[in-house]
Amino acid sequence: MAATAETLPLTRSAATPGAARLPWYLTAVLSSSAAILVGLIWDICWHRTIGRDTFWSPPHLAIYLGGVVAGLSSALVIFRTTLRGSAAEKAEGVRVLGFTGPLGAFFCSWGAGAMLTSAPFDDWWHNAYGLDVKILSPPHMVLALGINAIQMGAMLTAVALQNRWEPAGEMHPADGLRSRLRLAYAFSAGLLLTNVAILTYEYAQRVLMHSSIFYQVAAASFPLVLVAGAWASRLRWPATTAAAIYTALWLALVWIMPLFPAEPRLGPVRQPITHMVPLQFPLLLIVPALAIDLVRRRWKGGSGWTLALALGAAFLAAFLAAQWPFANFLMTPASRNRVFVTHELPYFVSSAAAASRNQFYAWDRGAFALPRGLLLALVLAVISSRLGLLWGGWMSRVRR
Repeated sequence: MAATAETLPLTRSAATPGAARLPWYLTAVLSSSAAILVGLIWDICWHRTIGRDTFWSPPHLAIYLGGVVAGLSSALVIFRTTLRGSAAEKAEGVRVLGFTGPLGAFFCSWGAGAMLTSAPFDDWWHNAYGLDVKILSPPHMVLALGINAIQMGAMLTAVALQNRWEPAGEMHPADGLRSRLRLAYAFSAGLLLTNVAILTYEYAQRVLMHSSIFYQVAAASFPLVLVAGAWASRLRWPATTAAAIYTALWLALVWIMPLFPAEPRLGPVRQPITHMVPLQFPLLLIVPALAIDLVRRRWKGGSGWTLALALGAAFLAAFLAAQWPFANFLMTPASRNRVFVTHELPYFVSSAAAASRNQFYAWDRGAFALPRGLLLALVLAVISSRLGLLWGGWMSRVRR
């Protein structure tokens, strides 16, 4: 007989949800996911400030330690469930290659394996080709796939527990464990959104914020996570919460990194560097996330391409309305301070570069290049939203 919400107990204290705690392995995975992202952003800042250093640099240790913790904690849950789990605990899991455990734990284990596989590959790549000139190098793609798997595992673990505890479709206020599960899911979605922002960072520079490529990359990537996270969540404003988590984490590192002294160890040095160079100010994703939540509340229970069109158009319109004028501000002297950090440039950026001159890069050439590019961005936003609906709809049914 298929397992239901009534036959799948959440924890040993399921009868008292207000006193129940998040499962320890979910807390471990969420903490390690956050540590991985801190390490990733720290590592990019390290490359922007110092250049290539030993593989055993502090950012690398943070990244791979987070992967090890996520992998070991998930593997422990799988082995315990397989070897010593009760019938109810095994009913809560999935069976893969003779092992039984939560679906999210399998994702985290696979992700940790991919991350550890990428470590020697990345070290060899640097020794063979030197400093990365692009974020999306082959070893980094393997690493990114592993990190995405860990973050998806955290999302699946939280949403499975949430779906078992609350009947599908109910949006009533929650307390105790219900509230913590909702926040845990939104937190994991916010971490995944942060990772996507890191992967697309090369096309998210302020010099491109008046170019169609900037909006095309954003439209192809961010609605997928925001819509999927919103459609499987029981929070009232799930996409906005996920975007707020991304913004808070990113801002914290933008403001903390410059507090640490550092100087370049590679040349040529084209910018005077005395401290760690942070990443740029976060994208204003909280505005289109709010638009997605508003559409979600208006179209409650909706699905299909019509809804995807509404979501994609809302995302792009809100993002354009917020980011385009904000980009103008980021080019002014008023943004060259500790808050908006537009004066912080990597050591290898020349004085002739658009970022040094505080000018937009002319990506779109031709009278209608920008309108055509934005039209393509709309198409990508709709497709990304449709995929997000499919993904979110599936996650809203996950119970194992």
